[in-house]
Amino acid sequence: MVGLFGTGLSLTTGSISPDYNDITTALTVEAALTPARGEALRVTPLVGVDDIVSQGQPVLSLRNAPDIQLVAPMAARIAAIDLEPGRRLTRLLLFAEDTGARFAYDVGDADHDAASLRSRLKASGLWRRILSRPFGRMPGPDETPSAIIVMATDSRPGAPSPVHALKGREEALARGLAALGPLAGGRLFFCESAKIEADLPRGVQRVKVGALHPLGLAGLQVHRLAPAALDRRVWDIHAEDVADIGELLETGMVPETRLVSVTGPALTEQRLVRCQPGADMRGLCFGFVRPGPHHIIAGSHIDGHPGHWLGPRDRQVTVLGDDAGHRRNHWFSAALTRAARPLPIIPTAALEQALGSDIPAVALIRALSAGDQETATRLGALSLVEEDLALADYVTAAEPSLSAQLRVLLDKIEQEEVAA
Repeated sequence: MVGLFGTGLSLTTGSISPDYNDITTALTVEAALTPARGEALRVTPLVGVDDIVSQGQPVLSLRNAPDIQLVAPMAARIAAIDLEPGRRLTRLLLFAEDTGARFAYDVGDADHDAASLRSRLKASGLWRRILSRPFGRMPGPDETPSAIIVMATDSRPGAPSPVHALKGREEALARGLAALGPLAGGRLFFCESAKIEADLPRGVQRVKVGALHPLGLAGLQVHRLAPAALDRRVWDIHAEDVADIGELLETGMVPETRLVSVTGPALTEQRLVRCQPGADMRGLCFGFVRPGPHHIIAGSHIDGHPGHWLGPRDRQVTVLGDDAGHRRNHWFSAALTRAARPLPIIPTAALEQALGSDIPAVALIRALSAGDQETATRLGALSLVEEDLALADYVTAAEPSLSAQLRVLLDKIEQEEVAA
């Protein structure tokens, strides 16, 4: 149902854009490496508990691809390495040590050779910043994309503006784009809603996208520019991560911070900070939370999820009061909730706009609900991941959620592909 279920929050679109000079650095005392939501990482520890590590030093490698490594987000002492059976990573916890030490990589000519660039991205942990579609996972070690979508925009409510994230890093951005070009076979798209004042390399296609949500989501741009398919993988990466690649190739070191927004109705003030990847979200909010119960999520209030640590691609922290997220009581919604059949989805303009108007929303939702792989694939499901359907979930309050139905369908297609 559209318009019957509220969340107690206004759907304000657009990024937070304070004065760039107001951005502060906030390095939390604790940080952790954790799997992304839905990600299973079988790892081999490269360090032990109580070891002192440098910022950017490899601390874990993947068991099935040892050349893909996870690195320390800060100079720290290893406090704990929590593994589940099968060496599945739960958490590698770090406590800050004020050594100032940074790990340097021998990058050589990695920005001129695709194979060398792959090697450096895997060794430095930056390979994990890339998302491969279909299926929405880290790329396989030998995967070659048909195109790369670079997102220099983010339309989620409260998202940090990439314009601020890239300010002063224009040369690093251009260097990173030039390096990624050969990996993409020349199909490199740079999506922006506000003009990024940088001289982009030849062959990079600038794409102007709308500022309203959800147009600034990667999945919609993948569907529009280079639809993903089982035999046609498409990567997406945030423009700030591309600048990090450029900096790695110039200095041999992984940048220490990323731009993160700390927002939400339970805060006394919204702000932008530069913090380390894997930062303690409670530490980022300390001293800015209003009195009373609250909970912290990674992401916006539309697509966020409860958490303690920033994930590999998280750039938002949202703090909500205990009353946020509850549905408003309404006699019609109560009647539907008690009905024997699932709640219906009613076609509206809001629902169509929730998928950017390029994807036939009602037809896709019908295919997802029926488990119709062929129709969903034809309509663009392989270009999407959960975050791309979060706004549709928001406006429909669908049960089960549309994003969960998409994940079930993607996992089933992936299993069938592996079995074949």
